[in-house]
Amino acid sequence: MKGLYFQQNSTNEEMTFLFQERENLPLTEDNFVKLQVKACALSQINTKLLTEMKMKKDFFPVGREIAGTVLDVGNKVSFFQPDDEVVGILPLDSEDPGLCEIVRVHEHYLVHKPEKVTWTEAAGTIRDGVRAYTALHYLSHLSPGKSVLIMDGASAFGTIAIQLAHHRGAKVISTACSLEDKQCLERLRPSIARVIDVSNGKVHVAESCLEETGGLGVDIVLDAGVRLYNKDDEPAVKLQLLPHKHDIITLLGVGGHWVTTEENLQLDPPDSHCLFLKGATVAFLNDEVWNLSNVQQGKYLCILKDVMEKLSTGIFRPQLDEPIPLYEAKVSMEVVQKNQGRKKQVVQF
Repeated sequence: MKGLYFQQNSTNEEMTFLFQERENLPLTEDNFVKLQVKACALSQINTKLLTEMKMKKDFFPVGREIAGTVLDVGNKVSFFQPDDEVVGILPLDSEDPGLCEIVRVHEHYLVHKPEKVTWTEAAGTIRDGVRAYTALHYLSHLSPGKSVLIMDGASAFGTIAIQLAHHRGAKVISTACSLEDKQCLERLRPSIARVIDVSNGKVHVAESCLEETGGLGVDIVLDAGVRLYNKDDEPAVKLQLLPHKHDIITLLGVGGHWVTTEENLQLDPPDSHCLFLKGATVAFLNDEVWNLSNVQQGKYLCILKDVMEKLSTGIFRPQLDEPIPLYEAKVSMEVVQKNQGRKKQVVQF
């Protein structure tokens, strides 16, 4: 039985993906569940976080968003039994790769998969659904009538965030990074209040948002990265499409919430003073926040269940690429790790 792993070189910059034979899994004990994996979604691996958590291994398992059938359960498992269809996210310290036919996982990382949801839909939605809930529900307290700016709304995550915001009764504004993305966003229903095409670098995001909100500014901003420096000091890859941090602060309304994915965000005293005058807040969207806190396990399971419920009722409609077989996972992970894909890639077993 083969599984996909990755190995980092000494500089922690280059990654090598490789298949390795796995030994037979040990007996399923205590609160662990043995799963036959039916689908596993591919996401970027945060190697910096693994290093900071001092998780040092020769080979790290790849693939964490899984859906599958329960084969066996430990003697302390209370929520599942053999033949149950489940979905979940493997923890950061999992010894098993999701990109393998059979895995072991603690029951507290799994929920039941609704019958009408396909394997690929379940695996391909679970992580982005958790991210959207964390950003809009827990970090910015989204409520009906609020205005929300979701950057790069045509991405796999952006689409789910837009759908959740619309379901909560928010007015949604989004940015598009290409003509294709713009057309994709304009086809969404319910329709987006305004799609801001930033692909040519000429449209000013702050001006467009202030115009759309009558000068009041938006209540919530969910970014997809920001520029921290002037054009002369910023890496070329960030110059074209990302807004400057000053633009985000400018377009925020009074009491607004800025949810950022920029882990190295730096705010100068004038930036902080402007946020103070607006009574605004900044929150960091950390994908792994639920994994790093065992205290929040109950909330985490509630989120997983709600994501699946919204998927089964059609509120979430994920942007999925065509499923691929396991033997193509190595090449696909190299593409995903370089952030070159737009739709969610799922391996189907």
